[in-house]
Order: sequence, then structure tokens, then C-alpha cells
Amino acid sequence: MFDFIVDRADSNLTGQALEDETQRLIKYFLTALTTPDKELWVNLSPYERDLMIPYNLGITELGKRMLEQDYLLKQITASLTNPDSEVGKEFWDRVYEKAYELYGTTEIPINTFSKVWIVPKRSVVLEKEGTAFVAENYLTVMLEEDYLAVEQNLNNEEIGTNLLPQERVEYINNLSAEFVKEIVLPELEREVNEGKNFAPIRQAFNSVILATWYKQRLKDSLLGQIYVDQNKIAGVDLDDQTIKDKIFDQYMVALKEGVYNIIKDDIDIATQETMQRKYFSGG
Repeated sequence: MFDFIVDRADSNLTGQALEDETQRLIKYFLTALTTPDKELWVNLSPYERDLMIPYNLGITELGKRMLEQDYLLKQITASLTNPDSEVGKEFWDRVYEKAYELYGTTEIPINTFSKVWIVPKRSVVLEKEGTAFVAENYLTVMLEEDYLAVEQNLNNEEIGTNLLPQERVEYINNLSAEFVKEIVLPELEREVNEGKNFAPIRQAFNSVILATWYKQRLKDSLLGQIYVDQNKIAGVDLDDQTIKDKIFDQYMVALKEGVYNIIKDDIDIATQETMQRKYFSGG
């Protein structure tokens, strides 16, 4: 028997709405309990559809929510590099400054192929009189070069990589990725841990923390022996088991259309003359 204490926070949910939301969180907990730790991941990448999500997790509410949040993560990351935003302007100013310093010109195609993802950084569980409370949690955002994306986009006329040798494409990619880490990631990490957009992943994280606590503390119980890490998802699985493919297809459409696709008049730091630049991010 489990009793769940649910903090409704500032949601003001009552009645059936509160019941539905509570059931969703309980399903997250049960899914995390029966899913092996090594299978609690998602990977929304245009080049790795077969590595999007472990099969069993992919047909649960928790897996669906994790994929939706990964999709949102990619979109918001892209929007933060929009040159019309404060963060985006700082990012591009730094990129062009460095490009001019290295190459004596800013008239080169600058592309960033990076992967961004969320991982747990810290969690604290308070145990008291047979009850476990999540007292503290924190998620961090990480970034690395997307080698598959670089490989797939070499010699691409549309984005100008055909004009540069592979070594320079890779170097510029690494350079711009460093500025993403310095300028964009802190804003993104704050949003992930405090913003409304990522409340669902924080809810899921709380459920995973409690499930992990249970696995570690009560692994010798009957439930621990017959259910924990056994991938028994009956009861927490989705009616629509194609949802992961629908999310992937939606992601691919967004990737092609772009989070932003603009032509902007800029002052070139090399010549101090006005020039037009095209900015595009698929997320």
C-alpha cells in the first residue's frame, strides 16, 4: 500500500482536475519504479530515430512527457539564439567578434550543430517516520558537439558548409558551441528549474527521485523483487502507443520550418558597413 502526499503548489487544482493530475504523477512513479535506471532516457535527434527512447518507456505517460519536454527544450534553446533577443544578440556579437579575430572577416557561414539535454544534478530525500519527502532537487543543462549533425551537413550548399573545408566547419561549430555554453545555457538552466514551461519535467523528476529512493531502500521487499526494474508497464501504458512517432514527426516539421528564419540588416564589425545576414535555427 502506498499513500501519496501531493503538493498542489500554486496550481489551484481541485476536484477531478486534481485527481487526474495526481494519478498522472503516481503513474510517473510506478513507471520509474519498474523501468531499469539505464532505460530512463530520451534522445530526440533527427539522425537517430531508432535511438529516440527505449520501447517500454516510449509507450508510457512518463516517456511521452519526457519526449515532449525534450522537444520543448530544443525549441527554447533555439529561440534564445534569435538575434532580435537580448541573449541572442550577445551570442552573435561574440561569435562575429571571434570570427573576425581569427579570419579577418565575418562573411563566412557560421553553423552550430550541438546537442542539448537535461540531466539530474542534485536531489535530497528526507525520511521521517516511514515517509519520504523530496526536500531538494536540481536539474542541469548540458551541451556537446553533435558529430552526426556535422557529418550530415558537410558540403551543404543551403547553409554554406560547401564553401569551407571540414576542419573549419568543425572549428567554427566548436567555437559557437562554447558561446552557447557561456551565454545561452545559464538562461536555459534557470528556465528548466524555475520556469512554467518545464514544470512537467520537474514533476517527473520528483517521481523518479522517489522511485529511486524506494529501489535503494526497499529493494528486498516483495514489490522490490517482483516489480522493480522488471519493465512491467501494464496499467501505466498509453492507449495510443504511436505517440512517440507523432512527437518525432512534429519535431522534424519544426526542424525544417525553423524556430526563426529572418533576414536582418547588421553593421559589419570588419567594414562598419550595413550588410544583410540570414539567421535560421531549426531547434
